[in-house]
Amino acid sequence: MAAEKLQKELTLDPENWAEFRALGHRMLDDMLEHLSTLATKPAWQPIPPGIREALSEPVPYQGQGADQVYEEFLHNVLPYPNGNLHPRYWGWVQGTGVPLAMLADMVASGMNAHLAGFNQAPVLVEKQVVEWLKELLGFPSSASGVLVSGGTMANITALAVARNAKAGYDVKEQGLSGRPDTYLVFYGSLETHSWASKAAGLLGLGTRSFRQIAINGDFTINVEELERRIVEDRRNGLTPFCVIGTAGTVNTGATDDLEALAAVCRRQRLWFHVDGAFGALARLVPELRQQVKGLELADSLAFDLHKWMYLPFEIACVLVKDSETHRSTFSQSGSYLNGSSRGVIAGGLPFAELGFELTRNFKALKAWMTFKAYGIETFADLIKQNVEQASYLKELLENNDELELLAPVPLNVVCFRFRGTARDNAQLNAINEEILLQLQEQGIAVPSSTEINGAFALRVAIVNHRSSRKDFDLLVQSVLDKGRQLL
Repeated sequence: MAAEKLQKELTLDPENWAEFRALGHRMLDDMLEHLSTLATKPAWQPIPPGIREALSEPVPYQGQGADQVYEEFLHNVLPYPNGNLHPRYWGWVQGTGVPLAMLADMVASGMNAHLAGFNQAPVLVEKQVVEWLKELLGFPSSASGVLVSGGTMANITALAVARNAKAGYDVKEQGLSGRPDTYLVFYGSLETHSWASKAAGLLGLGTRSFRQIAINGDFTINVEELERRIVEDRRNGLTPFCVIGTAGTVNTGATDDLEALAAVCRRQRLWFHVDGAFGALARLVPELRQQVKGLELADSLAFDLHKWMYLPFEIACVLVKDSETHRSTFSQSGSYLNGSSRGVIAGGLPFAELGFELTRNFKALKAWMTFKAYGIETFADLIKQNVEQASYLKELLENNDELELLAPVPLNVVCFRFRGTARDNAQLNAINEEILLQLQEQGIAVPSSTEINGAFALRVAIVNHRSSRKDFDLLVQSVLDKGRQLL
């Protein structure tokens, strides 16, 4: 009798699995239709005021049902992304996604595996992916590695290891106050990504600890100036600990002389870290391997798989040659985390000991499935294709007197501007900024911008497996048409 009076217990599983299955099939069909028709859609479109208003609403204390919420998604969300799936999206350096990897993310979310470790098959998948990446990037099998959210987190993870390895005392135990007579400093070029300054603050080093070194005419670090600054800082009582080399700078795609930087680090007894966010993966292409030679000499390497391996966000990797130093930087003890020889937690939580995060999702599945389905050679061919497309765009620019190439094109980033007959730099900057905004707002294409020696540059970063040469033809013609109108 008492049992009959109990309320029905709640669950978030569907009451009707058949109806939910139908909704799931519809969602999948809609996404595949969206992906298969991208080229017919604007590269980007502004969010109308009415949609913005609709997406600003009170807390939904009462449910409205999955079907209704999905209808709102189709109308208010899906049509208004930043455009990075589109064939003519070349802004910043953002991945374009792979349909199979989308499905992999769906089933990974369905599994909802906790990837700190545990005795489970997903751990073996991530270990296998990391092993493949070590081999592909020239790191020894004894190195350690872990998948993280993105390049910033991968680089910060490596810098934390470098700090602990080269500080000269136990930073983990004593903190930075353990050596009040000095402060730690690390080095990178003026073209180093902004993650370095962010890391300096996050790791307690202070932004003054990041020493920015002058660049050469090709936007690579001046190695002689670097070594001079290291010697000078030591003479002034500072403690250098790390040098950052970049394989594919964010502005122009330049790659520092990694072999020369490795030699400096050997002479000066410093940690050598390479930020290879997208450029490191040029190593997969035999014809491009020379561009990033010396990559394998790094003590640590960070790179994104959601950039030049085209996978959906988020997935990046950090590799560290000294696996013991890597592990000791992040390992913690706690009875609730103790491993065992048998059972669910047999083997412990190895990935939690290699980074900041304890809770981690199953990022590796999309890499494992796409690598196996398409083969690494296919990804290498696509990277090569992107570099060839950059060369094609460069040729179009050099063959037109109204356009001006503003930086070398060593890999896949092209920086240029419309020049026309104008000579005043301020006027040119204003015209090119307006060209960029019109390209984006009219849904023609999405380049981004940067500044090159005081010039406002249209920046085309090609990590897009959907782009074709006709897309670059359209870009150039659109820039010419708009530039002429504005002049």
